[in-house]
Amino acid sequence: MTVEEIGHLHRARQAAKESAKAARQLAEFLENASAVPDTAQLTEFVTLLAREEATRAERDEACASAGYLAPSVE
Repeated sequence: MTVEEIGHLHRARQAAKESAKAARQLAEFLENASAVPDTAQLTEFVTLLAREEATRAERDEACASAGYLAPSVE
């Protein structure tokens, strides 16, 4: 393994951890959310959802850079 390959793998690991953390935060928010959200809850939801989507995209890109590519799951 080259230094560059190790760097890509390290980045993929970190991105996966951040993605998992963002997903957990979104799940925790929804665990405590009321059945009828108010404006503040909707704002927080949108913020958490955007972060989860951004970290997922970063994870996917970092994994691809490390050579971890998967065929479409659709």
